[in-house]
Amino acid sequence: MSHSSSEPLTTADGVPLKVSLRRAVRRSKLKALLLVSPLLAFLVIAFVMPIFDMLWRSVDNPEVSTHLSRTVEALKGWDGESLPEELAFAALVEDLREGQEERNLGLLSSRLNYEKSGMRSAISRTARRAADLEPPFRESLVEAHRAWGELDTWRLIQREARPYTPSYYLAAVDRQVSPEGEIVKVPAHLEIHVALFWRTFWMSAVITGLTLLLGYPIAYLLATLPLRRSNLLMILVLLPFWTSLLVRTTTWIAILQSQGVLNDMMVAIGMIADEARWQMIHNKVGTIVAMTHILLPFMILPLYSVMKTIPPSYMRAARSLGGKPLLSFRRVYFPLTIPGIAAGGILVFILAIGYYITPALVGGQSGRFITNYIAYHMQTSLNWGLAAAIASILLFVVIVFYLIFNRLIGVDKVKLG
Repeated sequence: MSHSSSEPLTTADGVPLKVSLRRAVRRSKLKALLLVSPLLAFLVIAFVMPIFDMLWRSVDNPEVSTHLSRTVEALKGWDGESLPEELAFAALVEDLREGQEERNLGLLSSRLNYEKSGMRSAISRTARRAADLEPPFRESLVEAHRAWGELDTWRLIQREARPYTPSYYLAAVDRQVSPEGEIVKVPAHLEIHVALFWRTFWMSAVITGLTLLLGYPIAYLLATLPLRRSNLLMILVLLPFWTSLLVRTTTWIAILQSQGVLNDMMVAIGMIADEARWQMIHNKVGTIVAMTHILLPFMILPLYSVMKTIPPSYMRAARSLGGKPLLSFRRVYFPLTIPGIAAGGILVFILAIGYYITPALVGGQSGRFITNYIAYHMQTSLNWGLAAAIASILLFVVIVFYLIFNRLIGVDKVKLG
């Protein structure tokens, strides 16, 4: 039985064909979503949520507003030109009494001590005596600790009462807010983070260049040798992945130290005197050497995957047309390997920026990266806000580097296999 052109097509059960197709598409999309939902949930929990938590911690500032709520309320409308009224001093005494009873002033004292040295002792000493303080509270507090008679202390409390603060980011670039509210450099003996950022970037760039210099001929050899030999060499390239990173790093300590294997060999052959052994560990040299060795496979593999796809006939054709070996390599072969160089370069550089264990073990004081100070602020100083700010800046720099790379070379040209 034929359908007229004006009647819609239907399925066997009488459902319009367009409706049936839409239902089928929805079902297929739902199935695909259910299949990828475990991976999506893993990415959200293990990747997206930690990043948002880090960004939140870098600006979150609840300590003053939570533990000095009465004082903050009393300072509303204060012009900051002279010491506040007696009401603010009385409110501070009440906050410190309550905090002492509940034993929760530790975070507050640490937070204010980040901004002004001596605030931890001022809060702890005054809190212990808060129950015995009597009016007039201004004189009582100044007698308990001289910090309460300083205008800078009250300006600090008023400024840090806001729920969000840029202080962590300022500290991450060696800046601070002056008592007058201006952004200024920290004292010279406290400047450390900017130098560490620059050290991390230039040493990562050097490591990337060395891995390219060493990895390019190895990848070329792997790509041009017969399959049986190249497979054997590939096993040697992949062998470090089967060894613990900690083991490889400590091995370099044994090799590079003053009484290590390398110095002993050079002394034995008369290359250097025994009293003039080279210091190659716990400095920049140790970090560069160890990390170049560790990250070398990450450069070789992308290069090899690209070189393997280049037909050998291209170089033979260039030679047959009169090109010298070096000219043929520069004009024909090398440009074809740029996608592999780009992939290996961005991979090694980003990995190097985020390395922690190797610089900590072999870098000493001069060869450590900014990541080591992120760990220091997380584990030792417990300044998680500053650690989060430094990590956020590092994340931002990596994103900017990626965007510049995409603009100049193009991510679509990168090949990893």
